[in-house]
Amino acid sequence: MIIGSRYNGPPGSGNGGWSAGTFAVAARNGSPLPVPGGPPAGPHRPDAEPVEVTLRRPPPLQTPLTLEAGEVRDPDGCLIAQVTTVPAFDPVARPVDLAAARMAAASYPGLVDHPFPGCYVCGPERADGLRIFPGPLSDGRMAAPFRVPEGADVVTVWAALDCPGGWSVIAPGRPYLLGRMSAVVLAPPQPGDECVVTGVCASVRGRKADVHSSLYAPDGSLLGYARATWIAG
Repeated sequence: MIIGSRYNGPPGSGNGGWSAGTFAVAARNGSPLPVPGGPPAGPHRPDAEPVEVTLRRPPPLQTPLTLEAGEVRDPDGCLIAQVTTVPAFDPVARPVDLAAARMAAASYPGLVDHPFPGCYVCGPERADGLRIFPGPLSDGRMAAPFRVPEGADVVTVWAALDCPGGWSVIAPGRPYLLGRMSAVVLAPPQPGDECVVTGVCASVRGRKADVHSSLYAPDGSLLGYARATWIAG
């Protein structure tokens, strides 16, 4: 596995959602994953349990990474991430219509103050990125439209579900980074569609924030959802 240089989050490292999605897909296509507190995992199917990825180090760019027994390591053997299956969970971030998502995106805080403006997913400086700009709704949720690019796949869904959750807790002078993410992808989005992604903060415990996000197709159907732990910098 290699995280290409264009898929960065903070400078010099991979976007958390894109990296986690890359590791999750590799795990689905490879050897069985461990199940915390459970028996050895059996062969994976597309409809198996959600996958959880815990980032232990910033994912390096343009670096060959290996996955074995649920552990992602760099060429020096350093642990980059751990991948496991987890029990099923329900989506939390509820949908909004496209008009409301567009209005929210107009107030995207990252247009004024962004800790990583070159982020592939939500960076305003990235004309070639996903350009997902989540802004606040009146009830505290975040929402944004998402124009699906050509070639979108499961990894793209993981990336799209990443930053909208983080922006439910990111504040000026208080950056957060993804620490752990679990996701369920029900269907790939169709290129050219304008989807809606929502995010919400469930709780904050010290430096850790628990957030949720969901991705909806233009007809309102749920394409994927995630829960994540973000850690304040």
